[in-house]
Amino acid sequence: MSLRRRTVEVLVAAGLSVTALAPPAAAAGEGGEGHGRAVPLRVATYNIHAGAGTDNVFDLDRQAAELRSLDADVIGLQEVDVHWGTRSEWRDLAGELAERLDMQVSFAPVYSLDPQTPGAPRREFGVAVLSRYRIVSAENHEITRLSTQVPNPVPAPAPGFGEVVVRVKGLPVHVYVTHLDYRADPSVRSAQVADTRRIMAEDQEPGTGRRPVRQILLGDLNAAPAAPELAPLWTELTDVEPGGPTYPAQDPVQRIDYVAVSKDSVRIRDAAVAETLASDHRPVVADLLLRR
Repeated sequence: MSLRRRTVEVLVAAGLSVTALAPPAAAAGEGGEGHGRAVPLRVATYNIHAGAGTDNVFDLDRQAAELRSLDADVIGLQEVDVHWGTRSEWRDLAGELAERLDMQVSFAPVYSLDPQTPGAPRREFGVAVLSRYRIVSAENHEITRLSTQVPNPVPAPAPGFGEVVVRVKGLPVHVYVTHLDYRADPSVRSAQVADTRRIMAEDQEPGTGRRPVRQILLGDLNAAPAAPELAPLWTELTDVEPGGPTYPAQDPVQRIDYVAVSKDSVRIRDAAVAETLASDHRPVVADLLLRR
């Protein structure tokens, strides 16, 4: 049964607004941990809107429940507050969600500001990766950004493009989480795409004839799949194409949230958009196969 079909059946049978996504059985000759067989991995991406739903009410319990229902092994999060402000009750959303879901976490701040009160934690906002598998390394890359925290900003390198390496059944997988510029002018997004491709290319295996690194890009790209500024990404990556819009969550009309994978080393089994109002975006979840 496909992921998309399971989504519909769960919603109809249970009257829920959130999809319960059960891990699929491996296809014959594809799954398992044996030598030469592909390894299944479920991933998701979700812009959590700093913990607030479409009702603009902060409710981390609601979002944790939605994330748990996805049953994903690796999750990329955007708009994550860590001691940022009153809108999220000064809480560490990345750390709390990781603890509730019993997952490891890597947080990559876009902004890291001095606290308003001496001795308090730094005020941070950015992206995060949650993982059931061990995170063996993490890095916060700089890409071109137009800051929302300074007057009269100009495009400049800034952090917030997170990368982790997780080990899945013995296989190293590079997972990247990103949030591209939201403005109508695509020029900053174009620069960010160029930066993204450059950074991801640096992780390719050296030497002739060797397999490329297994790479998964998760994020809110703030542009439709056919947007010209995103076109260069599809040279090396494949969009999982979940078959539905993701934004705004209440009555979505466009897809701006993505799971994309490296063409030669990760296969796509299925993908779907989960229906939920726990954020102003809907999550995308995908079942993948990692080639050995």
